[in-house]
Amino acid sequence: MRFKSDGRKHGVLRTLALLAILHAGSPAFARDTADADDERFVPAESLEGNYLAAVVAGSARDLSAASLYLREAIRNDPRNEELLERGFIAFLADGSMRDSFRAAEQLVRNDPTNGLAQLVLGVRAIGQKQYGTARRHFQRGGRGRAADLTATLLAAWAHQGSGQTKSALDTVERLRGEPSFDRFRDFHSGLILDVAGRRKEAARRLQAAYEAEKTNLRLVDLWARFQARQGDRKAALATLDEYERTVRPDHPIVKAERERLLADQPLPRGVANVQEGAAEVLYGLASAGIMQGDEATALLYLQLAVHLDPGHDLAVLTLGDILERAKQTADAVEVYRKMPATSALKPVADIQIGLGLESLGRSEEAVKHMEALIAARPDDIDAISALGNIYRSRKQFAEAAAAYDKAVAKLPSPPERSQWSLFYARGIAYERTKQWSKAEADLRKALELLPESLGRERALVLNYLGYSLVDQHMKLDEALGMLRRAVELRPRDGYITDSLGWAFYRLGRFDEAVVELERAVELRPADPVINDHLGDAYWRTGREREARFQWNHARDLGPEPEDKPKILRKIEKGLDDGPSANAAEPKKEGG
Repeated sequence: MRFKSDGRKHGVLRTLALLAILHAGSPAFARDTADADDERFVPAESLEGNYLAAVVAGSARDLSAASLYLREAIRNDPRNEELLERGFIAFLADGSMRDSFRAAEQLVRNDPTNGLAQLVLGVRAIGQKQYGTARRHFQRGGRGRAADLTATLLAAWAHQGSGQTKSALDTVERLRGEPSFDRFRDFHSGLILDVAGRRKEAARRLQAAYEAEKTNLRLVDLWARFQARQGDRKAALATLDEYERTVRPDHPIVKAERERLLADQPLPRGVANVQEGAAEVLYGLASAGIMQGDEATALLYLQLAVHLDPGHDLAVLTLGDILERAKQTADAVEVYRKMPATSALKPVADIQIGLGLESLGRSEEAVKHMEALIAARPDDIDAISALGNIYRSRKQFAEAAAAYDKAVAKLPSPPERSQWSLFYARGIAYERTKQWSKAEADLRKALELLPESLGRERALVLNYLGYSLVDQHMKLDEALGMLRRAVELRPRDGYITDSLGWAFYRLGRFDEAVVELERAVELRPADPVINDHLGDAYWRTGREREARFQWNHARDLGPEPEDKPKILRKIEKGLDDGPSANAAEPKKEGG
């Protein structure tokens, strides 16, 4: 869904290039006024100072700061076109909608071909129910494949807003020539017909979209809702059941809708008006962009989608997820707080808030938040497990095990395959608290539940169980087989390769250890533990000069405080007699 440049000075490609400089900073959620500045940042007193501060913030990927400094710079020099374009992108990605609208107005006055600015103004017009104005903006802004797709679908919804259903459908039908357009064409034609009250035709188009992509959650969701509204609850249940059987058995949206249908309760309507339809366009294209690795454009589209439809729970969750992946945890937490209270995704967002608070170092607040969730939802296995994960991240393994015990006690009998991770996590907590028999049973249970198709996940469990067995000199043939299989499943995981090499080392098979550890260092050259291990293996094979080189490298890579004195001692005196003396343990949980 990347925009293509049409060669104009201020084309969309240049605009998105500016976003790439600033993207993945800390876009806050829907700041409505220019006065809602982040108290962490104090504007400079000069144009130059604010511009330089914005450049530094952009380089540091801090979009909230960049947005604030650019806002101040534009106030000092409102005719500076480069500042205005940079500010426009920062404001939009930051969710500062009034600022982005104001900047877009000035940009199109200077250059009517600025596609993204026209798109943003068109979205604003839809929100204001000024549908003719919206269509004019979209007509001026569409340039390139993705821009034309976006503008065409949004223009169709603007026609529907004017009561022009035929024109809306004709507009959607222009999307011909590429197979990837088919789903969007059928899906939005069906939604438009539904809003227009033409249910029979809507059913045909929505079913065509669903049949073409049955694994798409949003298509499944809205098709099931439509079926239920038409009185065909049996068909709606069948739609949901097929998704659970073939894609994911425990998605909160599908689970909640299934429970409502079984209780003979109506399902809420998915897209009820033009604003929600336009938001659906933006959310769908953002999702497609994420799958293509274009999270910069997806971020902009999601902000626009949530502006039009604040109740679009999947858009809110996806926006928070983008921010989390960008390591902008504080902003992700604020996004998750905006999740509608009635959404089936509200428990998911609440858990992510707690995990985010822990990542931010607000540990006491995180635990209190999770405990409040569990008190309100005592049967919420995910919330209980998340509290265990918080304790485990702090290396409070006894507390983690206790939390996981409570979660496991609430599992169905037999447990579902998707619940393998709970046994894996509890197995780790048991192993770290020296309860090996319990740990081994849980780790084997996780393997039993994990299907062979989830090879990457199986590799994690095989690695942990295999190395733990080697560490205790138990079932060595089986253990080495597990580690070899883990390496086969994740051959590019340096941590798992390190486990296999260190297992050979612990067994005194030093030549084999060198082979695996050298490969692990190739995969993870900047990891101090792996370099330390290779140094030990070199020493045991008589390669003492190379050993000291690896230990010096491990020292320079910033090892853990408890490991550094051991490395320094080895650099000075070499290894003690024991094959595993003075070495850090490998990362058994993998990379």
